[in-house]
Amino acid sequence: MQAIPWRGGTGREWVGPSVASILRIALGPLRCLMAAPSLLCLAALAAMLLRHPDVAFYEIDRIAFALLLMGVAARVLILRERYVAIERISWPMLGLTIIAVAGVITQPFDHEVWSLLASKFIVPFTLFHLAGAVFRDEKHFRQFEIFTALVLAYLCFTAIAFLVGAHALIFPRYILDESLGFHADRARGPLLQAVANGVSLNLLGLLAFHAYRRGSLRGVKVAILLLSVPLAILATMTRAVWLAFAGSLVAVICLSKNRKLRTLSIALAVVAAIGLAVAMSSTTLGDSVTDRLEERGPVDYRAAVYEGGWRMFLERPLTGWGFHRMPDELPRYVSGYREKVLYPHNTYLELAVEHGLVGFALYLWLMWELWRLGRGRIPSGDRHSFLNADFHRMWPVLLAVYWINASMVVMSYQFVNGLLFTVAGMLAAQRRRAEAELAC
Repeated sequence: MQAIPWRGGTGREWVGPSVASILRIALGPLRCLMAAPSLLCLAALAAMLLRHPDVAFYEIDRIAFALLLMGVAARVLILRERYVAIERISWPMLGLTIIAVAGVITQPFDHEVWSLLASKFIVPFTLFHLAGAVFRDEKHFRQFEIFTALVLAYLCFTAIAFLVGAHALIFPRYILDESLGFHADRARGPLLQAVANGVSLNLLGLLAFHAYRRGSLRGVKVAILLLSVPLAILATMTRAVWLAFAGSLVAVICLSKNRKLRTLSIALAVVAAIGLAVAMSSTTLGDSVTDRLEERGPVDYRAAVYEGGWRMFLERPLTGWGFHRMPDELPRYVSGYREKVLYPHNTYLELAVEHGLVGFALYLWLMWELWRLGRGRIPSGDRHSFLNADFHRMWPVLLAVYWINASMVVMSYQFVNGLLFTVAGMLAAQRRRAEAELAC
């Protein structure tokens, strides 16, 4: 029996091209994901920043993160590229993740707990190991710098608009919703927490200054953006943020060898001083700043919480109480507060209480390894790139900003952790390139 011809061919001839076309259409989205993993990584960070608290839009950051993993996995399987490299820093990160997962997996499923677990450990761990392969050359570094500058511009605009009372200019609108997050009376940005917004502004400001210093971002607009950072920092009305920013500004001035850049750094300090003077001279802003400087309530609260947390630690010093158990247990050890849930507002105290000396030692090891990344050798091809010698000198300043703010809040913010560990992953990959160059 002969095959039925179709447009001059047989049935078999017609089926083959159709299947190939279907496969091309089906694999089209996957090819798009494979084409630009660096843009996928930046899109995931943007989703973590703009994650809407509304349940209907709750998983946008998880979707973006999953798309990033799918794109990387496809490249590994099809192109046989090596993406994951085990570093010394991988071991304390893995140890902390295992301890946290072991404490959660035996408990009934709680979406909030697993979300915090991802924000604190899983997402930073994954982004660290992907960043070195995703951001591999100057083109990718340029994309990262433009992204950080755009995010900085958005956060500065939002903070200053809040400071001057131009609430109609703030987007998205949920930032102004007093029923969501914390510190609705301060410039808290889309992270819904003033300290998280402040540390993001500080880190992004340092990255933008570095880009301006090496000439990859130039022009009056970038200079104006940098000069707006002190005002945005002031708008957070948070003393830990002010202290960290002042310290980083002094460090930048001391590290700037170029006279022009040192002048810009001093200009930033002058703008910060003028902004503070204007705020103090204005009745409303001056009262707000004065109240924040003189407010004793948060200090007394932290003292009570730290004392209660220390008592919890002494009861279980080795293994701790388990992941995210401290907020529910802490009220039994703190007197004078009727809340059913109390938060430690200190990353190091929470680690010691929930994971004991073992977890705290792993975290100290992790921070030590992060610091060591900035002391690695620079390959000859990277001496004028984003990760040049100037950036290596600034890396301890970035870490110090993170550490100071971590003493005043629990660093459970995906965007902040993701940003820091993405840069750390770039430095780790640079160290591998330097070792390979030295071996040759």
